[in-house]
Amino acid sequence: MSPLFLAIVFIPALEIYLFIKIGSQIGAITTLLLIFTTAVLGIYYAKYEGLNTLRAGFNQLRRDEAPTYEMLSGATIAFAALILILPGFFTDLLGFLLIFPLSRRIVLNSVLKKFRNSKNETNIIDGEYKDIDENNDRKF
Repeated sequence: MSPLFLAIVFIPALEIYLFIKIGSQIGAITTLLLIFTTAVLGIYYAKYEGLNTLRAGFNQLRRDEAPTYEMLSGATIAFAALILILPGFFTDLLGFLLIFPLSRRIVLNSVLKKFRNSKNETNIIDGEYKDIDENNDRKF
């Protein structure tokens, strides 16, 4: 089975399980308030981190450097904000892990390491060429 299909089935099932378990321990109203509070705090912090990432990207552009990490970090923050809006404890945990700079750097470095290892490291194209004399110049 594909990992996407498993995630589509597994994550909502995990969220329902966590709602039931945590709701039975702290109560239904408290569980709902906790979900809304984490969503609001997460969106606020995502906005804060997004602006910091944007500022760092502009600083790198001023130094004539490519803001590669900042672009990936900004996309990760946007994804984290999206999953923080979704109700659930697992998605909130994942969203907060992606928003905090230290854990985001760890996640991005592990993902980038996989892409670097899978990419072909040699950028050499082998070929032959033939000089065409000016007098025998063929026109196409």
